Order: sequence, then C-alpha cells, then structure tokens
Amino acid sequence: MIDVNRKGQVWVFAEQHRGRLDDTPLELMSKARHLADTLGVQLGALLLGDRVSNLTDKLIHYGADVVYLAEHPLLGAYQTNSYAQVICDLIHKHKPQIVIYGATVVGRDLAPRIASAVKAGLTADCTDLQIGDHKLAKTGEVLQNLLFQIRPAFGGNIIATIINPQRWPQMATVREGVMPMPEPDVKRKGHVVKESVKLSPQELPLDILQEHTRPRKVDLKVARIIVAGGAGVGSKDNFKLVWDLANCLGAAPAATRAAVDLGFIDHDHQVGQTGTTVRPSLYIAVGISGAIQHQAGMAQSQKIIAINNDPDAPIFHIAHYRILGDLNKVVPRMIRAIKEKAIKD
Repeated sequence: MIDVNRKGQVWVFAEQHRGRLDDTPLELMSKARHLADTLGVQLGALLLGDRVSNLTDKLIHYGADVVYLAEHPLLGAYQTNSYAQVICDLIHKHKPQIVIYGATVVGRDLAPRIASAVKAGLTADCTDLQIGDHKLAKTGEVLQNLLFQIRPAFGGNIIATIINPQRWPQMATVREGVMPMPEPDVKRKGHVVKESVKLSPQELPLDILQEHTRPRKVDLKVARIIVAGGAGVGSKDNFKLVWDLANCLGAAPAATRAAVDLGFIDHDHQVGQTGTTVRPSLYIAVGISGAIQHQAGMAQSQKIIAINNDPDAPIFHIAHYRILGDLNKVVPRMIRAIKEKAIKD
C-alpha cells in the first residue's frame, strides 16, 4: 500500500574510516539539507563506528539536525553484516522516508544489503536528487513529495528519473563529487541520539586481522586545473605530453576510461561516469572524443579547452575553446608558450 502521509526524516549515511569522515557524506549533506527543507522535516546523519563521537559536531556544522550515533567495538572496522544490521534496526525504529549513501566502495556494498533487508527500492549511482509529484497512470492519483532519483542509463545515452512510491524508505546511492561541498556553519546547533548496539562476535562472519589501505595518488575533486588525455593520445609513451602540460600549469593529470583501460595511466586519474566527477576552473581535454560517459564527470568545469583533430568530436559541443589540430603539434607549442611566458614573468 502506498503511504502518502509519511513524514519521516531524510538521512545520510556518514561514512567514516579510522575516525575520519569521508568527503562524500559531507558533499551529500548539501543536497540532503535541501531535500529535508523541501519536505519540512529534519535531516539526520547515521554515524557508526568505535569511539567516533568526536565527529558529531562536524556533521551538525555541515547541516545535520540530528546525529544518530551507534558506537561499538565491533563497528570499528567496516563489515557488511554488522553495519547493515545496525542500520536496519535504526530504520525500523525511526522510520525515515529517505536514506542516502555515497556511491563509494562501502556504500555500494552496504546499501543493497539494507534495501533487500527492509524490502525497499534502491537506485544506484545517482547524479541528482529532487522532490516532486507523480501521477499514477491507472488511477490518476497524484503522489506528492516523492524522491526523484536521477541517473544516467543505457550506457549514459539517456538520463532516467526513477521513483519508488510503494516501498519505504526511498533509498539511493549518489556518485562521489556530483554534489558541491557545503560550507560548514560552526554556529549550527543540533542534537545527538546515542543508540544502543547489540552485537556479538558470533554474528560477524570475518575476523579482521590487518587492514591495509592505499591513499589515492591524486585528488581530482580539489584540483583547480586538470589536463586529461583520452584514447586519442595514442600510447602510454605519448601520454607523457599530458603529464608535461599538467606539470607546466601546476595541474592534475587525468584521463578517460578508455585511456585507463589501455594502460596509459592508472584508475586514480579517471574522470567520468565510472571515475571521479570534477568541477575545476580549467579542464583541458587532449585527444578526448567526449563520450557522454566522460562528459558526465567534467561538464560542470568552469572553462573547457578541447584539443582534437576531429571537427565532429562531441567534446567540441561543450568546450568553451576549441583547438582543431594534431595534439602532437598543439600540446608541445602550448608547453613552449607557457614556459616562455614564465621566463618573461
């Protein structure tokens, strides 16, 4: 049965690792704050871990009205079973109408398990979330204030809007970097609800003996200038041109999925639908055709310069400045011009 009168809160899963909040849940707070305000409900943050109460103030400063704090030694290291059990218990107890997760490795693992357990729908890898009304075709009934879950579909060739009117809570994972990071307000006030957690070692299928993590080689989300190369660069050796141009500009080197798959550069540098979403002041696309999957990750750049020898390349449709020519000639000239200007200055 469709519950059109549900007035539960909007929740964000506040993913943390080793006592440090990830950027993704903080990015989601801005969108979640807008959703909660539109619905006229409170914004809640779910914080699970061991001795992580020091993070509650930060979540409040970024927009949370309520932080649900679940602390337990067995929540110190992420495991699907323990985290899913605790969150499912909290969903049954507090009955939120929307729960949002980051489309991180943890979020993509955790959200489907919870959706299955609470028998709710889940839309993965959303790029936008809105509140809207939907008219049922059979009855003509208008369902108000549903979560519109917006994401690329069919290989990025269309943008789909998905709704879940019959199962609650409405849940979605949201891609990293697609929401702007909000400015914290250190004067904001909220409250913390300490939840009791009942877990035993027998309920966890794994014993974590050691944990090894590798930091990303580059943080593209904070880069002001990005120089990205595509399959059109031609080879890993030729990709050095991208590195050289990036070094001249103090920029971050990046790539399309095709360039990563060809081994030109590693996945940490990938921009696009299956990589990082970026919004730099300047994005230089070198040998990139501009498939919609790549555009999904960089189209919001303030200025885009595209270098390509194909006048019909899709990247030219969104570029602010278009350079039609051989990148092997254009890029070295750009590097020389930048170095000469640096010497003069």
